[in-house]
Amino acid sequence: MSTNPRLAELSKAGVSIWLDDLDREFVQSGGLARRVEEFGVVGVTTNPTIFATALSKGEAYAEQVSSLASDGASVDEAILALTTDDVREACDVLLPVYEATDGVDGRVSIEVDPGLAHDTAATVEGAKLLWKTVDRPNLLVKIPATDEGLPAISQVLAQGISVNVTLIFSLDRYRGVLNAFLTGLEQARENGVDISTIHSVASFFVSRLDAEVDKRLDAIGTEEAAALRGKAALANARLAFHAFEEVRATPRWSTLADDGAHLQRPLWASTGVKNPDYSDTMYVTGLVTEGVVNTMPTATLEAFADHGEVEGDTVRGDAAESDAILDDLERLGISYTEVITQLEREGVEKFEKSWSELTDTVKAALDGGPAA
Repeated sequence: MSTNPRLAELSKAGVSIWLDDLDREFVQSGGLARRVEEFGVVGVTTNPTIFATALSKGEAYAEQVSSLASDGASVDEAILALTTDDVREACDVLLPVYEATDGVDGRVSIEVDPGLAHDTAATVEGAKLLWKTVDRPNLLVKIPATDEGLPAISQVLAQGISVNVTLIFSLDRYRGVLNAFLTGLEQARENGVDISTIHSVASFFVSRLDAEVDKRLDAIGTEEAAALRGKAALANARLAFHAFEEVRATPRWSTLADDGAHLQRPLWASTGVKNPDYSDTMYVTGLVTEGVVNTMPTATLEAFADHGEVEGDTVRGDAAESDAILDDLERLGISYTEVITQLEREGVEKFEKSWSELTDTVKAALDGGPAA
């Protein structure tokens, strides 16, 4: 439990507080352990952008990079070693949380190479390699929710590997993710895997939807359009939770639960506020309900610790109102499908770009040059 009263109240409301940040110095200096104690952080997420930023600093990685270079490691081998070492150390810091929560929290996520996002077989192999290399029970392997990612999610879960499904923007895609999760558990059970050992979260991206929709609303320029600014993302996320509850009420889920399965919890991702006109904690306060995860960048976590408010359950019971918001956007000519398709494409592209930057940084370091 957090020693910060605002974050303690958030935890009490049923929200698992995860940190969307990681670097070696932060872990080794005790920074992560202090976040666990003081801020109630019970999980960590990473992505290629976070790793690219961390490795570009250079100092904390210099000794290992030098050793890898002396051993003749390739760039891919070096990236695997550097990133999985960081994640393994973070897993060890969070192991007491993992044990205290029976595996629900205390999790650290690492992503499969985003360049494989449209290759099912390669994604499965990448996930297996990460799981084997990190070798910690509290790992989550991140797989993007692309068309090709969905069958990969099922196949990886079927082998007993816990998964964080990432880059979910649309309600239809989220329903596909829920189906892939159930399919994976059913296949795992058929394979003789103890499904009570499998955990999963589904990372539903929030703020990027407002960023794109608000831009289109501003272009329309009417009072009606202005009144809808900053409403799409919360409405979309609340409807996603409604879809989650619908699946939880099905006989298909009940059968799995009877065999010890754990729910795939909704995880609110991209919760940093991009518009300075909005409250910097709106994607935390607006998405409070029992049984979800909110992974926050450091700035958002610190903002909530300073002045965030828990205003009761802000998710359940809002389906009709949220539907109306998306309907109003469609009437104004803002296509939900078009926006979501764009965001998914851009999301994969951004991670691919960050992976390329990470590759360039590591290559330069192995070659003995300055960080890219």
